[in-house]
Amino acid sequence: MSPLVVALIASAAVAHATWNVTLKRTGATGTTFLWLAFVVGAVVFAPFGVVALAGVDLAHWLGFAAISGVLQVGYFLLLQRGYRVGDVSIVYPLARGTGPLLSVVLAIVLLGERPTLGGLVGAAVVIAGVVTIGLAGDTRLNRAGVLYGLAVGVVIAIYTLWDSNAVISGGMPPVGLYWGTTTVQAVLLAPVALREARVAATARAHPVAIVIVGILAPLAYVLVLQAVQLAPVSLVAPAREVSVVLVGFAGWLLFREPHPVQRLIGAAVVLVGVGILAVG
Repeated sequence: MSPLVVALIASAAVAHATWNVTLKRTGATGTTFLWLAFVVGAVVFAPFGVVALAGVDLAHWLGFAAISGVLQVGYFLLLQRGYRVGDVSIVYPLARGTGPLLSVVLAIVLLGERPTLGGLVGAAVVIAGVVTIGLAGDTRLNRAGVLYGLAVGVVIAIYTLWDSNAVISGGMPPVGLYWGTTTVQAVLLAPVALREARVAATARAHPVAIVIVGILAPLAYVLVLQAVQLAPVSLVAPAREVSVVLVGFAGWLLFREPHPVQRLIGAAVVLVGVGILAVG
């Protein structure tokens, strides 16, 4: 991978880990919180999205963004629920390990990608490290967290392939596509959030978390979509999971989640895999 791709993936990993840890640390949940975050993202990225869509077929853009928005709403709702019932250092790594594993397979089967042997080895090592972190300790004590982590991973694989196809084959600009996706998310959840009548209370309770999630979640994903325009999905999807290392450390240091030794071993394996991908 080129230095630019590595920089995009590293920046996305930091942004992604930051908003996930924020979501867990604040305990913010519910459709109202998500809706407010989506509104923030839609507003903040609107100028960039509008400029990026100049000359784009808006009918095709709306179709891509609508389906992506539905998938992303499902992802966020599942992730929120998973964080309520499970450890962040179990739910997050399992989700981020299952997602790229399926993404690699589907990218080869559906998109016709042919990664090098080094790329496949690096992807396998990253996924192995992610699973090592996710399975630290007795997961039987956190069965719900494991199940939600796996479910989130399936959704990740689906939307990763859909959005990658949109920017690669569909010619959609990443920031324009994801601004549309975020706007669709806000529209979809608006009736539920407004019916709950907790908008003002949620905004007062979690203003910082709303802004962090609202800005960093779209930013992280836009950077990934930029990367898949420059490198195969089957390499980018696993490489971006270096964020698991950051979340694993946060789970240990901030939330005092157990079994740090296995998590550190898994983190080292992930970094080795990313190194193989970088030179592969």
